[in-house]
Amino acid sequence: MTTLAADSDFPNPPNPPRLVNDFSSILSDAEMQLLEDSVEAIEKRTSNQITIVIIKSTGPYDIADYATQLGNQWGVGVKGRENGILLLVAIEDRKMTIATGRGLEGALTDAMCGRIIRNEIKPAFKQGLYLDGLLQAVSALDLATRGEYKGIDRKHAEKPRGFSIGLILFILLIIFILSKGNNNRGGGITPFLGGMLMGGGFGGGSNNDSDNGGFGGFGGGSFGGGGASGSW
Repeated sequence: MTTLAADSDFPNPPNPPRLVNDFSSILSDAEMQLLEDSVEAIEKRTSNQITIVIIKSTGPYDIADYATQLGNQWGVGVKGRENGILLLVAIEDRKMTIATGRGLEGALTDAMCGRIIRNEIKPAFKQGLYLDGLLQAVSALDLATRGEYKGIDRKHAEKPRGFSIGLILFILLIIFILSKGNNNRGGGITPFLGGMLMGGGFGGGSNNDSDNGGFGGFGGGSFGGGGASGSW
């Protein structure tokens, strides 16, 4: 049963607009910017809006219902395409959910979203590697919308993927932080890093040669309750 939350139970839409919003202060500014650049690159290439929202708790509300209502209230996605994806994390509840816009429910089935949570997010979160898990989720979600996500079961893997990815991210994050001194969001390390993490998905044929200064805002997309939830 869906419990309708009052408007005051939701965080306000970000102003200026952002795709990555951490209301729990679990991520550093540099980590948030790294994620923002990654999802912005996907939005510019595909118009799909992968939105990450981190809060402390959903209180008495089921996290899936909360995410659906939040996605509708913010209007995540483009109206007519309904191509929003909301990845909601409730830190104190130790729960997460992926809510899919109506237009992406065919590519991002409930089963696919559950697989991404189990394989990409949960193992990293259990080790406290929040950035690692979120970056892996962004990559998997992008691949899934293109029918390219394999969803390998890592239960019997020799070592957790988070270790190798985390080490690489640590090194690249240092480079990223140093590069911010150049104060050049339109180029430099972040698009290159996004391309590495997304398996080359950002390379070639960009139809956005001029950077308009970041994410332009949500377009009025809608959610119908598709997706999956999990805990760690």
